[in-house]
Amino acid sequence: MKNNWYKILSVILILYTLIWGMLGPVPRLDILNETIRNLYYHVPIWFAMLFQMGVSVFYSAKYLNSNKKEDDSVAFNAALVGILFSIPGIITGAFWARFTWGTWWTFEDPKLNGVAIGIIMYLIYFVLRASIIQETSKARVSSVFNIFAFVMLILFIMVFPRLTDSLHPGNGGNPAFGKYDLDSNMRLVFYPAVIGWILFSGWILNLFNRLSILKEVNNE
Repeated sequence: MKNNWYKILSVILILYTLIWGMLGPVPRLDILNETIRNLYYHVPIWFAMLFQMGVSVFYSAKYLNSNKKEDDSVAFNAALVGILFSIPGIITGAFWARFTWGTWWTFEDPKLNGVAIGIIMYLIYFVLRASIIQETSKARVSSVFNIFAFVMLILFIMVFPRLTDSLHPGNGGNPAFGKYDLDSNMRLVFYPAVIGWILFSGWILNLFNRLSILKEVNNE
């Protein structure tokens, strides 16, 4: 029970945000209207994805220093969890775009393009790992590429969109949510949602790591 506190907390927080996120009061803003509730789901899921990508790159760097297979395994699993979280992140974003921008996806927005490029970089990471048979070479080459992919992901979704026009809040001159509509009521849901989804992603990573250990034991 002591080791499962974060699992229980993640479930409680996510259930709270799912329910109160739909029932609680939100600002009445032009264009956004009720779709602003998607802030409780779309953004926290992306936070969880970025958290897992950060864990992945940390363990890749750790592997390059330690040469321990377990570090490479955690790096791979964290990247896999991150990609899995990118799927609901893209889906919730597409629904939000459809009702506020009038389209499911637009290649005219640099942040959306950056997301696409970032995900492609991580798909290349998985293909690269699958294409190298020798375990040590696979781990070292993919660790280096993982670090490169993470840097590019951050540049494409957090840096470059701020330098040009973007439809996303906080980018291209658009005010961030916290500056004009993330009121006290929304903070009571948004922050718990971020914590809940990050903890939930950690739970999934823990399961993946345990599966990897079991596979190693069975292969010996």
